[in-house]
Amino acid sequence: MSLRVRFTMVFALALLPSLLAQGQQDNMVLTRGNSTIVVEPYGPNIVRVTLSLLKEQALAGPGYGFVGTAARAGWKYNQSADADVYSSSRMIVSVNIPRGSGRPVPSQVDIGKFFNGSTPGANITFSTPEGKTLLHLEGWSQSVPNRKDGNAGVLNDKRPSDPQFYQVGATFASPDDEHYYGLGQNQEGFLDHRGHTVDCSQNYTAPAGPSTCVPFLVTNKGYGLIWDNPSRTVIEPGFNEQTRWTSEVGDRVSFFVIAGKSTDEIYAGYRQLTGATPLLPKSAYGFIQCKQKYTTQDEVLSVAKGYRERHLPLDTIVVDWFYYTKMGQMDLDPVKWPDPSAMNAELHKMGIHTMISVWPRFVPGSRYYDLVLKNGWFEQLADGTPTNGLPYDRAGSDIDTTNPDAAKWYWGVIRDNVLSKGFDSIWADETEPDLPPQGSYFHIGPGTRYYNTYPLFHTGALYDGFRRDTPHRALTLSRDAYLGIQRNGVIVWSSDIYPTWDTFKRQIPTGLDFTASGIANWSNDTGGWQYLPSEHHPEHPPLLDPSDARDTVGGYDDYPELYTRWFEYATFLPIFRTHGSRTYNEVWSYGHQAEPILEKYLKLRYELLPYIYSLSYHTYESGAPSMRALFMDFPEDPNVTDLRDEYMLGPSFLVAPVSEQGVTTRKVYLPAGADWYNYWTNERLKGGQTITVDAPIDKLPLFVRAGSILPLGAPVESTEETQAIAKVRVYPGADADFTLYDDDGQTYAYENGKSKVTHLHWDDTKAGLTQTGAPAWSDPSIVEVVGR
Repeated sequence: MSLRVRFTMVFALALLPSLLAQGQQDNMVLTRGNSTIVVEPYGPNIVRVTLSLLKEQALAGPGYGFVGTAARAGWKYNQSADADVYSSSRMIVSVNIPRGSGRPVPSQVDIGKFFNGSTPGANITFSTPEGKTLLHLEGWSQSVPNRKDGNAGVLNDKRPSDPQFYQVGATFASPDDEHYYGLGQNQEGFLDHRGHTVDCSQNYTAPAGPSTCVPFLVTNKGYGLIWDNPSRTVIEPGFNEQTRWTSEVGDRVSFFVIAGKSTDEIYAGYRQLTGATPLLPKSAYGFIQCKQKYTTQDEVLSVAKGYRERHLPLDTIVVDWFYYTKMGQMDLDPVKWPDPSAMNAELHKMGIHTMISVWPRFVPGSRYYDLVLKNGWFEQLADGTPTNGLPYDRAGSDIDTTNPDAAKWYWGVIRDNVLSKGFDSIWADETEPDLPPQGSYFHIGPGTRYYNTYPLFHTGALYDGFRRDTPHRALTLSRDAYLGIQRNGVIVWSSDIYPTWDTFKRQIPTGLDFTASGIANWSNDTGGWQYLPSEHHPEHPPLLDPSDARDTVGGYDDYPELYTRWFEYATFLPIFRTHGSRTYNEVWSYGHQAEPILEKYLKLRYELLPYIYSLSYHTYESGAPSMRALFMDFPEDPNVTDLRDEYMLGPSFLVAPVSEQGVTTRKVYLPAGADWYNYWTNERLKGGQTITVDAPIDKLPLFVRAGSILPLGAPVESTEETQAIAKVRVYPGADADFTLYDDDGQTYAYENGKSKVTHLHWDDTKAGLTQTGAPAWSDPSIVEVVGR
């Protein structure tokens, strides 16, 4: 239907018969008028549905991002009087057969003289064998861009040789009690997307903060939906009892439905379809120190020595941009970086890894520009001219890593010119790409059609290179994401955010929706990336004295307080990383009152590494994220459906960051269905209640679920050291299980089973803890049962 025409076109369904075009052992392929509908199973609880006016496109395979294969075993077709039905032990897909009963009212006939839908429509219901409706497709559209819909301009982004552009969309029923999570990174501050339009696109200039698109929606109704279209897409969840998806360009509607009896079963389906999350180097789960920017080799070494002289943990230090002589020169300025190989060797002796920022841009006159231009490897305009950002952006043009030859060459240049100096990992900045591709062209086709795919291809080029040419695990910090990027060994961060209390508060739901999108390794720039204002005077007296940190914070009086609260929160993120455009950004840079608090949480992070690293293994095995919005684990509690400022880190920790300036208490909701222990006091509390807790500046409100096993590590200064299990803390109140995991932390030997896996079980009735599998400790005295 034309996307601006919102009335129901009953008479346009044309009373067309349903035809099973292929056999019962194959996909269900149906004809509705001039359209084709295909239902393709990928397992008993996963189906892909395509609808198109172009039969060959309806029959074509999934788009970019998918690695799963169809699996039709156990599915059966039958036809009732009302519907074509495809069913398995877990899902029933019913495609209604239009019979033409009823007459259109006169006004519909009159309207139909001048306005008509673009497709014959479809009515598809997804349900369980028990009779529970999961999802109901009410209609779809595939329309030629036109002035009525306000999208005719998109046709200017198509070359004559490109296939026809259509705008495509689908409408699903939205019950009043349905809630929506995921959809990548949208920094407006909502958790539940219901009633909030989502622009699913790579948009660095989005009003609330840069956005990135992962078109994977998880609901509280027992299903997830993956939208298989990489163009800019708008999702309107829950308006007018409908959820509407509209993609700017496509030639079909294509989506996957994953049924799940638990949220984690939905993530297992996402993993099956788009790939597993590999383990990152263990160092990635420690502390990553960065700022914008360390200017010289000596400065990097000085910072590293500062951590070691203070006996503070540190695993990775980052060299940010403009270390090169020209953008795209792929060198290090010898004046400021006289011997990077020696620098890295010295850092490695200290147990510190290095990450370096590598941009995909090349300016004219840089040593590779002419080669890339000659080979046609740039993102380019229709006439082959490289896309650039002139007159204001003079950083050159982006290499087109959707081209496999360009991608392989790009990795080789990085390997030979940068990583060969001893750097361990890559910061892939500007993976949107920074030169928006609408109206430009990739190797795979028009940038407008494939708008959101660049991060997947770009990080894939790096991951493939790491796997092929280095003995250690790949690690890439990526600014943006798309379906399947988790399989490329990435950390995705929330880009260049502001150093404000408002931004900090919105980071919490931003991260929760991002990890709900199936990509577990999320982080942000602790403290914000943008420059500090010259002055900022808070409404309430600052909780930390800024007077001895003026070289860092200038006139921002409450910034040491903001940074400390943010740092406390970051301790309980999947990836712990600090960054920002401040003169200094080390833990000793924010004043003598802040310093011991920051050191406390930095050491706490390393104490928790056995727990955190084990969570990463669970993600690798299951696809389930470790940073979890509360709806995932407490689906029966209506109070958590849009709780934006609390979350679980793994099965044990309930984290409640303090994101208001000047406060020393906060309200915390303890989800129903469990008892909870205050981590700091060991006080046991009932779930299903809101409490007010003390939150002085040195205390992050933190609770542990009753029925938890928490392994704690001995003090170490880096993951290069062997870390013994120093304590195993049990929080009684329910039976508990935890899989403790360890391996060499650096290679892919774990993929072949070379690891230590210990299964821990707490029997609450017998008050006993047992371990099976690889022994993790021998001294029974390290087991501590809280409250006993």
